[in-house]
Amino acid sequence: MQTWVALVEVVDGEFQDLQELASLWGDINIELEEVDAELQETYALLGRYDFLVVFEAPDRESVFEVSLAAERHGLDMDSMEGVPIEDFGGLVGE
Repeated sequence: MQTWVALVEVVDGEFQDLQELASLWGDINIELEEVDAELQETYALLGRYDFLVVFEAPDRESVFEVSLAAERHGLDMDSMEGVPIEDFGGLVGE
């Protein structure tokens, strides 16, 4: 499985409170499991983005499905593939 990182913005303002917004990740996690993706970590952010999400997915198609799941819940995801630093050094050396 590949590691992916996503910066997430809340684009749908229909949340009653912060607790409801935080619990949203449990609902999204169910949809991730359906495409063999797994939520690793979620951080609330102060600044332009609202969340930083780290997840694993087998391929880009699954990442697309993860983004669609987030969108259905009023979130906009900017996903990027994460490369472990020890692997990155080998890529740069090539």
